[in-house]
Amino acid sequence: MNGSKIILAAVAAASALSATGLTVAASAQERVAYNPAPQRAMYENRMSDRLAVRMLAAHNRERQRLGLPKLKWNRALEREARDWGHVLARKGRLQHADQRVRNGTGENLWMGTRGQWDVLVGIELMLDERRLYRHDNFPRISRTGQWKDVAHYSQIVWRDTQEVGCSVVNDHGWDVLVCRYWPAGNVWGERAY
Repeated sequence: MNGSKIILAAVAAASALSATGLTVAASAQERVAYNPAPQRAMYENRMSDRLAVRMLAAHNRERQRLGLPKLKWNRALEREARDWGHVLARKGRLQHADQRVRNGTGENLWMGTRGQWDVLVGIELMLDERRLYRHDNFPRISRTGQWKDVAHYSQIVWRDTQEVGCSVVNDHGWDVLVCRYWPAGNVWGERAY
């Protein structure tokens, strides 16, 4: 993995397939254009569903360990996460979407060199922040004194958060993971759970 990078930031499984159409013989005299878009969409949806199950399970294992209610998957949040992931891939850097655009959702971000990481690495790194987590009122939640060092983790385990939607975008040489959470966690003066 020489030259590979990984970036993490707190506050779609869209697989790139060929867009070329195929032509198949319908009879000896005529040719019918075949549009692979419905099959491609079905394949991408199945891949997205499998990835969604894995990402949701990773979130809920930690919540279950803490006795917290499980999160539910939200397709609208997944679509928003995918759209923002494409923006970040084009920029080549992580940046949180403006609060107004997110409509009260929280956001966790991760970026790595395309094809060098399993997509769950981003979520595992977020969960690994638990080793620095201190159970206190936000922002006094980190043993380092820097709340940003554990903000991904605290968002994942925020008691009031009910829904999540994540997407992994493979674009412009990056794998970008964006997770959106509703309602947002990391509320000033409150405890995660």
